[in-house]
Amino acid sequence: MAELGRRDSTLTALDEETLWEMMESHRYKIVRSVCPSRLTPYLRQARVLGQLDEEEVLHSAQLTNSAMRVGHLLDLLKTRGKNGAIAFLESLKFHNPDVYTLVTGLQPDLDFSNFGGLMETSKLTECLAGAIGSLQEELSQEKGQKEALLRRCQLLQERLDLAEARAEGLSQLEADHSRMKREVSAHFHEVLRLKDEMLSLSLHYSNALQEKELAATRCRGLQEELYLVKQELQRENMVSSCELQFQERSLKMASDLAPGDEELTRLKEENEKLRSLTFSLAEKDILEQHLDEALESRQELVDRIHSLRERAVAAERQRKQYWEEKEQTMLQFQKTKVDCQLYKDKMKALQAQVSELQKERDQAYSARDSAQREISQSLGEKDSLRRKVFELTDQVCELRTQLCQLQAQPPGEVSQEAGAREPCPRGKQRLVRMRAICPRDDGDVDGDGSLLSSTESQLWSDLSATSSRELGDSFRSSSPVPPSQQSLYKRVAEDFRGLLVLCSGCTEIVEVDPGAPPEAKGGDADLGYEIVDRADLPPWESSLQPSSSGSLDDSASGAPMRRRPARRIPSQVTVLAFQGDRLLEQISVIGGNHTGIFIHRVTPGSAADEMALRPGTQIVMVDYEATEPLFKAVLEDTTLEQAVGILRRVDGFCCLSVKVNMEGYKRLVQDLEAKVVTSGDSFYIRVNLAMEGRAEGELQVRCNDVLHVTDTMFQGGSCWHAHRVSPYTMKDTTVHGTIPNYSRAQQRLIALIQDMTQQRTATRKQSSGGPQKLVRIVSMDKAQASPLHSSFDRGQSAPSRVEDTNAVCFWAESCVTLVPYSLVQPHRPARPRPVLFVPRVVGRMLSEKLSLLQGFKKCTAEYLSQEEYDAWSQRGDIVQEGEMSHGHCWVTRRAIESLMEKNTHALLDLRLDSVRALQRMEIFPIVVHVSVNEKAAKKLKKGLQRLGAAEEQLLEAARQEEAALDRAPCLYSSLAPDSWSDLDSLLGCVRLAIADEQKKVVWAEHTP
Repeated sequence: MAELGRRDSTLTALDEETLWEMMESHRYKIVRSVCPSRLTPYLRQARVLGQLDEEEVLHSAQLTNSAMRVGHLLDLLKTRGKNGAIAFLESLKFHNPDVYTLVTGLQPDLDFSNFGGLMETSKLTECLAGAIGSLQEELSQEKGQKEALLRRCQLLQERLDLAEARAEGLSQLEADHSRMKREVSAHFHEVLRLKDEMLSLSLHYSNALQEKELAATRCRGLQEELYLVKQELQRENMVSSCELQFQERSLKMASDLAPGDEELTRLKEENEKLRSLTFSLAEKDILEQHLDEALESRQELVDRIHSLRERAVAAERQRKQYWEEKEQTMLQFQKTKVDCQLYKDKMKALQAQVSELQKERDQAYSARDSAQREISQSLGEKDSLRRKVFELTDQVCELRTQLCQLQAQPPGEVSQEAGAREPCPRGKQRLVRMRAICPRDDGDVDGDGSLLSSTESQLWSDLSATSSRELGDSFRSSSPVPPSQQSLYKRVAEDFRGLLVLCSGCTEIVEVDPGAPPEAKGGDADLGYEIVDRADLPPWESSLQPSSSGSLDDSASGAPMRRRPARRIPSQVTVLAFQGDRLLEQISVIGGNHTGIFIHRVTPGSAADEMALRPGTQIVMVDYEATEPLFKAVLEDTTLEQAVGILRRVDGFCCLSVKVNMEGYKRLVQDLEAKVVTSGDSFYIRVNLAMEGRAEGELQVRCNDVLHVTDTMFQGGSCWHAHRVSPYTMKDTTVHGTIPNYSRAQQRLIALIQDMTQQRTATRKQSSGGPQKLVRIVSMDKAQASPLHSSFDRGQSAPSRVEDTNAVCFWAESCVTLVPYSLVQPHRPARPRPVLFVPRVVGRMLSEKLSLLQGFKKCTAEYLSQEEYDAWSQRGDIVQEGEMSHGHCWVTRRAIESLMEKNTHALLDLRLDSVRALQRMEIFPIVVHVSVNEKAAKKLKKGLQRLGAAEEQLLEAARQEEAALDRAPCLYSSLAPDSWSDLDSLLGCVRLAIADEQKKVVWAEHTP
């Protein structure tokens, strides 16, 4: 800072370049610190800045901030030279002394005498007033900004208060929600506990009943044994009493020495009686055997009675169950009855609305008829007015011609020429709404009168013929009668012909106006006529002139013509009706379902050529009335093979809906010539059978392969050209070749199924992990018009065969049940896909293990009321009913998507038929098929015991669900039984399979 002591006089001693180098070196600090509105008054008084310069610096729209304004001010002062630099530094001395010191290195020494000498007093006052005004403006602007900021602060404070109130309300709602959730969980656990207690009590009660029945049975057995023992005791007592009596009598006989004959007789009788009471050993054995048999039969009866009682208890239980089902059915019946009544009321209301709509329609029809009558009347009046206008126009032209001739002739000849022209009045022409043709000169013309008379006679003859045909076809007629169907077809054909010509480069349609002589109309600028030479006309306009009117002389100077703007509607669909006998011999087509069907060549002189069909015309729809009903097909999204098959059937009067699409046609032709593509076809299929590459160039495919078909008319249409698709990127691989078309693949599929049925035993012995799958049985309902058939089977029928089906599926004779190719569409889901296991028993075991790992969680079913179920089912958010004890538990779309949003794989316990419902919701699950045989079932024995299932049940479920895999509308990952040894190794294989499937492209079948 040694230069701080220098005086201001040193600045004037410096040259211009040094001064500006000092300011340019500190330009950044100057533009950031200086306010231009404070400096401009002084600079104006110093006469280095004008008023316009000041306004440009302060108010230019291109200078959006203060730094840009100061930079522009420096650029302007630099053009003023040394005076501009000194004046700028002097202004910095007054208003920004720190910047002045930074730039010059001098202390700002204010010398008011010098300042007064620089500026006059009045100018100084004006300068100070301007500076004060600018400061006041800045102050008012700052006050306005302050008020705006205060108002914004108040608004933000009010919003903050509202947000805090809402946050308090939300916190209260969250607290209530959490409290209700805790209460619900507590009640839920209490209900589960009560259910468990009720189940245990029912088990104890059933055990007690069984013990009671066993005790009763044992008691009855003991009573029977007691009865037998009593009988045996009575018999023994009787035998012992008989023996005692016998002994007593023997003693009495011994005491009596001389018994009499009577006593002997009595003893013999008693002996016989005793013998009758005693039994022999053989009889006793027989009786015991009979007794044992009776006991056995009795035991059998007791067992039978016990079983009958059990069956009676089961029957009673079933009766109660059936009674409950009957009550539920009655409730459903009552509900259905109420719904039916509601639907009846709705139908009555709809019928009333339909009747009202019919009345309104009849009124609209009557109003339309009256409007048409009024339009026809207005058209008639318009024609009459036009006729009058043309008559007046002709009179004006004649008068102008006469005036020109009178002005050109001497005064003496005017009267004679006027008298000579009086008896030749010109005939009036009738106005006709048609393309007017200029009268042509067929030979030597004697004069104007002869030319006009011949032209008028020919025109009147044409008009009479036209008026006689008006009621027949009314083509371009002036009659108010509505046009006929043939007339409409002709008009459309003419419009389309003009449209094709316009697209080829024409900008206007020239219409010739007859009547006046060429020289009169050519010189009349008021009528908008223009002399156009025939040689200048385009060839297509010359072809529109009728040949019956003769030919114009080449030396003719021109004809009066009136121009009108042309219509340019290249994307409009036009309907052409013509006689399309053997249509494919008249035209050839290219394209496909990706680009559209285009006409490529037209046979010259054919009916298609006469209808102005040209290359580049896209065929949208074909309407061919061969028999009843109509043969109608849309070709916008059809393959080339299908389009050729449809057009081959056209042999007679037909209607083609076409539009001009030259851009798409040129792009397709360029791609074909550059061999980028071979046709306009592009779609993806899933192959349902394995095919070996028998011929050269034929592609070898496996069942469930996905192919990209790029040509359906390859090598004459007997085969398709296809590429293999990368499962991860969806791009075509280098492996490509031919595959049979749809009909030939169908035949191969049928032959392969026949071979498999003949080898039934070998097929039965084949395990799930054996050779690769040869065929996938996919069936299709013939009555439904599916996108698969509409994409592949339309063009396979013979041309001579007449269909007898409805208009929805006119190719129904080729709709078969077996489908060799399935149409698929690619999807790339970004979120983790849900997982579904086959068989479901193995899936339950794997879900228990996977749910313990990060990134996997079981998707539980939700409890829904009847109203919630009805609302969700109407929206299509119900996937499948959960397996619970009641019917209010459902797997919903919300539950699955909530897990997907958490970047988690949802583990689903669903049937395979739910995959279609998930795909309709744009959810594409990963299907993992675990192949199970007897050996693999033994590996999962422990897991099956935990689930309470047996190996036979697992094998049976696996067989049933593997059969349902063929109907799955998506690809699946299969794990062979030999790839894992136990449940833990199977878990690792499943995780790898899920990670691999998540990376792949999802190919979903197109469902009808």
